[in-house]
Amino acid sequence: MSQFDKAVVSLPGSERFGRAPFGARVVIHATAADTNGAFGMWETFTPPGRGPEPHTHTRETEVFRVIKGTYRFRCGGDEFDAPAGTVVTLPPFVEHSWKNIGDEPGQMFAIVTPGGFEQLFIDIEVANADTPEEIAAIEARLGIVNEATMAL
Repeated sequence: MSQFDKAVVSLPGSERFGRAPFGARVVIHATAADTNGAFGMWETFTPPGRGPEPHTHTRETEVFRVIKGTYRFRCGGDEFDAPAGTVVTLPPFVEHSWKNIGDEPGQMFAIVTPGGFEQLFIDIEVANADTPEEIAAIEARLGIVNEATMAL
């Protein structure tokens, strides 16, 4: 992987937007294309009771910082709550999920390395993918494995 050689700046009002598989709004701050593959960066705004289904990344490590709310994470056989201020790092090849367990919308900042996974949110939004099959096809292309992906 080559290094990137210029600043990546995400100014308020000029961000890119996407949508998570479970419908949450995602603000994209950096993509693999911006960083020559080094990382991707985004914020997720999660409604109460929502989060991704259990899934496994086959390419990247994810790092989350909880900004607002409390999230319940599951990683392999571990389950734990993460209130605002918590940083969670999830390894590749280990099934994981998370959910906003509060009564208010939650917010998390995320970085993925290497970059590329953030494209999921952009592709879901651009394709207006709203069925499990459409989303699973995008996930499979990006190396995300879950029960829906395995059924394809």
